[in-house]
Amino acid sequence: MILLVLAGMRLALPSFTWDASLADVLEADNLTSSAVLGLVLLVLAALGTLLMGGALRAFCFAFPAVFALAWLAQLLAGNTSMKAAGLTYVLTGLFIGLFISNVLSVPAWLRPAVRTEYYIKTGLVVLGTNILLYDILQAGSLGIAQAFLVILLVWYVCYWIARKMRVSEDFSAMLATAVSVCGVSAAIAACGAVQGDRRQLSYVTSLVLIVAIPMMIVMPWAISVLGIPEVVGGAWLGGTIDTSGAVVAAGEIVGDSAMNAAVIVKFSQNAMLGLAAFALSVWWTFRSQAAGGEAPSVAIIWDRFPKFVLGFMLASALFSFALSSEFVESTKGLMRGLRTWWFALAFVCIGLETRFRDLVALDQGRPAIAFLLAQAVNILWTLLIAWLLFGGIVFAIPML
Repeated sequence: MILLVLAGMRLALPSFTWDASLADVLEADNLTSSAVLGLVLLVLAALGTLLMGGALRAFCFAFPAVFALAWLAQLLAGNTSMKAAGLTYVLTGLFIGLFISNVLSVPAWLRPAVRTEYYIKTGLVVLGTNILLYDILQAGSLGIAQAFLVILLVWYVCYWIARKMRVSEDFSAMLATAVSVCGVSAAIAACGAVQGDRRQLSYVTSLVLIVAIPMMIVMPWAISVLGIPEVVGGAWLGGTIDTSGAVVAAGEIVGDSAMNAAVIVKFSQNAMLGLAAFALSVWWTFRSQAAGGEAPSVAIIWDRFPKFVLGFMLASALFSFALSSEFVESTKGLMRGLRTWWFALAFVCIGLETRFRDLVALDQGRPAIAFLLAQAVNILWTLLIAWLLFGGIVFAIPML
């Protein structure tokens, strides 16, 4: 997509601003722009699905429906009254997905196009074109420092709480890694490192997604009520919310500076994933003395490292150093609009994948309680660290 823009592609993005009448949104030119954009996204998303070995025909059949739901989410959020109430496409897309998955049901034919991780990581790479590298370099060291301080304390606290509640050792390790490092990706890496139960991994994944939803809604409200500066609030969001999609959503609600800080801190945590997986693998191997187990190696770390972080950095470097400032400025609106569309698809899919009944039954809810207690500690500790590092107390406030 970035290469197409560099080659001269200039899509006319649809407008969704309306008040009492939908006439402007439903006019022929706007609907044509929507259809052309949908076709472009379908072709590009289908190409990625093909490269990843997905079911191409099933994906192509289902994608237009997911696109239509994302279009509806932006239509609802485009109303002036909704904008005044702070209800962005982030929330409308999420609520549409939640309504379908929890009140109705997600049809089987739609599932091949419900690809939250795919859409959000694509959007995050595109986001790199709007966050220039010198901004990241300015705040990235602070993000790494925050990630390191948070991971050390929160991992131990969660593991300790889970073991006190008689949760198994490998299950506790997955919970602790998910809540302290970076959510689903970290849980997957931890499961491989400790050779955990796939059923428990599914539980942790559902828990991460479901808990991220109220945090995504309540924390931006708390930032506003408590008068927390945007950059500090963004660093707080990026360090506590455990899914990239929810981090971006919450940051988007607060403002541009908050979203930039949230993404930088979240990427800093993601950057720690390889190191955390390596450390956990070594610790677990020595602890269990498992002969013939998977030995930690550079290849394992690379396999578990989230590659979209590299895509984000490459996109940011390209638009920071290789292109003229005039070109970057001329494409900023288009790239931001394309990023919004990938995020809109992702937020709808987060709702479609989230079922509130998934947290009952397993181990009488003890893992969920341990996770929530650790998340409470995470919220308080990360707010303190974010304020110290990003609030101008220890270092100068980064301009994001």
